Amino acid sequence: MQTNLSYILLICIIFLTELGFSQDLKSKNKKGVDNVKEDNILKKDSLILKKTDTLALDSIKPKETIEDIILHVAKDYTIQNAKDKKVTLYNEAHITYTDIDLKAGIIVIDYKKNKLFAKGIIDSTGYIQRPIFKQGGQESEQDSIIYNFKSKRALIYGLKTKQGEMFTYGEKTKRLNDSTIYVRKIKFTTSEKKIPDYYITTNKAKLVPGKKIIVGASNLVLADIPTPVFLPFAYFPISETSVSGFLIPAFDTGSSKRGVGFQNGGYYFALSDYMDLTVLGDVYSNGSWGTRISSNYNKRYRFNGNFSFNFENNINGIRGFDDYNKTNRFNIRWSHSQDSKASPNSRFSASVNLGSSKFFRESQNQFNVSQTLTNTLNSSINYSKTFVGTPFNMNLTASHQQNTNTEKITMTLPSLTVNMNRIYPFAGKNGVQKTPIQKMGFNYTMQGQYLINTNDDEFFTSKMFETARSGLQHKTGTNTNIKAFKFFTLSPSVNYEETWQFDYIQKEYDITDNVIVTDTIRGFKSYREYNAGISLSTNIYGTFNFKKGRLKTLRHTFRPSVSYSYRPDFKDKYIQQVQQSADATDLLDYTAFDQGIYGSPSSGLSNSIGISLNNVLEAKVAPKEPDSDEEDEKITILNNLNFSSSYNIAADSLRWSPISFSAGTRLFKDKLAVNLNGSLDPYKVAESSNGAITRINEFNPNIFRLTNANLTANYSISSADFDKDSKNNSKNNGNGAQDSGDIIGADINPTDRFGQKNNINSEKGEQNKKTKLYNADIPWSINLAYSANYNNNGIDGGRIGVHSIMFSGNLELSPKWKMGYSSGYDVEGGAFTFSRFNFTRDLDSWQFNFNWVPFGTNSSYTFFIGVKSSVLSDLKWDKNKPPDRRLF
Repeated sequence: MQTNLSYILLICIIFLTELGFSQDLKSKNKKGVDNVKEDNILKKDSLILKKTDTLALDSIKPKETIEDIILHVAKDYTIQNAKDKKVTLYNEAHITYTDIDLKAGIIVIDYKKNKLFAKGIIDSTGYIQRPIFKQGGQESEQDSIIYNFKSKRALIYGLKTKQGEMFTYGEKTKRLNDSTIYVRKIKFTTSEKKIPDYYITTNKAKLVPGKKIIVGASNLVLADIPTPVFLPFAYFPISETSVSGFLIPAFDTGSSKRGVGFQNGGYYFALSDYMDLTVLGDVYSNGSWGTRISSNYNKRYRFNGNFSFNFENNINGIRGFDDYNKTNRFNIRWSHSQDSKASPNSRFSASVNLGSSKFFRESQNQFNVSQTLTNTLNSSINYSKTFVGTPFNMNLTASHQQNTNTEKITMTLPSLTVNMNRIYPFAGKNGVQKTPIQKMGFNYTMQGQYLINTNDDEFFTSKMFETARSGLQHKTGTNTNIKAFKFFTLSPSVNYEETWQFDYIQKEYDITDNVIVTDTIRGFKSYREYNAGISLSTNIYGTFNFKKGRLKTLRHTFRPSVSYSYRPDFKDKYIQQVQQSADATDLLDYTAFDQGIYGSPSSGLSNSIGISLNNVLEAKVAPKEPDSDEEDEKITILNNLNFSSSYNIAADSLRWSPISFSAGTRLFKDKLAVNLNGSLDPYKVAESSNGAITRINEFNPNIFRLTNANLTANYSISSADFDKDSKNNSKNNGNGAQDSGDIIGADINPTDRFGQKNNINSEKGEQNKKTKLYNADIPWSINLAYSANYNNNGIDGGRIGVHSIMFSGNLELSPKWKMGYSSGYDVEGGAFTFSRFNFTRDLDSWQFNFNWVPFGTNSSYTFFIGVKSSVLSDLKWDKNKPPDRRLF
């Protein structure tokens, strides 16, 4: 800058300001609080403003070195050296200048050289108050620092800084500007410990804050012990946002049938802040290969979801030999959820899981082992809308059900439902409903479907549409209720249905082949049905009081209901006949609607009486302490005990229908849930000459025959249940009974990137756990499930079809060692079901996982050890042994 009055004035202002700070500090017992009043007064002085030289506005004058006021504070003292233009701050020194914030034990500001020096203080405890330098959102800790205000360069000794998840330690650092830093003898790690678990060391590196770290030849050091792992160079992305990059594959030794290969290698695309894309692949030496494409998307307050497409080309055997087999399998998954705030009156959601029935069973990738027991695939894409101001709402659904055993697929593309909420046209003013006429409500439902029934071979081909069926059904009805005899409710109802079908069948007898030929004809046909009924119900309460013991009251709620319904025979007027053999008088009855989407009209006259009995049993128990202020505890002994049956007056035989029953209860403080259901048949059965078993119009000698029954029981228990303080401690240890995990087990975690288990680092910001060496708790949990199924056809006697016990749980051997298991035992078959064990070890900055399926067709294992941080997620070692797949 040229020497002029403004420059001299600026120096005077700075000098007087610093002098004012020093005097003010002395007057305030050296508390170290800056005061800028004198500076502000000088700036506002009109005389000074009048003396401003116009040459100060010269365009060729360079920018001032010190751009803003330097505010500083120190705990012990501040020394102003006017001659050398230096300010020294001691003990808990703190200065701020533009976007710079510096804290240190000692800070020296040299205005003549435009430099700043900071270092720590040595006391009996060692070297303390190391400089902490903040600028532009970046923070670093060092032994000492020299900073130049003019060039904005810095020389740093003993650097420690954090960029994203990466900690950087450097012996000597040269900061060129805000965007480039060069470091000598540097260490990189994601370990937060004072002595890191591991680090990568190198002699020189270039660091661009918030973007990347580029290093030369580097070496991996574990627990301060160098390893033989060297890299000629390395690149670490440290962006706060997602960045694209390669995903290192895992080596798979495979088997003799598949050969060696690589799994889960590919590329990650950070498409935008709202969407990403991952492309992975597998390849084996025998020619088998697979690919997985997945994407996650999320737009705040609007929607979120994920999509994945898996494809595998599996080869078994050697080309040219009889056992050679090649199959292509695929699987598509899509999950979409709309935020409730996005559109209150409409909603779109999707849950799609479809593909080849044998995809998971024949998959070569270890990631899919947990899905091998899946017997069904289901999908649903749904759009719903409520028409505000009207009683109408609409629901549009495309659904898919697939049985992976039979390979049968059923799809609705789409299914449309329009509902009208119940309206009361005869209600009084302000909607008052007192009389039976005022309580009379009407409802309406329209449902339309386009139904496709196909199989794996015809899936996604034109053939799947050849047998598709479509139709539309309208339903409406009205009902009301009347109080009868003070304690009874009488509820009459009338219902009407009209079915439209856009395809129907026509049968003809083929004389040449002596068979009936069925043709599907596209066209419109319809039929109508109606029924009427009335029901009488009431509630009966029985209370039993006890004077001794803790049991104070038993309450039995009994809800009997009797109903009557009438429905004419609608099928008779739609009956057609076709010859079914060479005999012209041998005729078969059918209707054009027999293969319709909503079935054919109801056959036979129905004039029946229905009976149902519902029971609930509850108890009231006094507190354990007689003088306690606690209220009496209500316990449900029987959640339900229900019986139902009907009697058809119009039938000429077999008028009684089987009696259905169900019962359920929860015991041991709701930890054991038991449910039982089945049916009882009052009639005998007989076996015909062709082996068919039919009911005959004769009652059983023992009144009822148990035709089928199903018993299920679920029980969960954990170590938290035995904790005396568990009632007062709402914190769940993560392995308690409240963890309602899949009884079969969670997804296998083959690597750190895929299939992450929920019980591993599931909490955000989870810190490293501290191990208790003595009196350590060992949290555990057990989930048990029992299932038994009984069938009796009346001829061969009763037999148990399903009889199995399943169990799963977790065991926390130490705060950092966890074991999970899931298995079962088939009592009927006398063998264990699919079993899996997983072991995890929290190694602070590293993670160890081992998943093992010890026996069976899915026998396999995965081993993984690697860095937790996503920055160094490729610093890992994983090995797996997928199950051998036989393709048929």
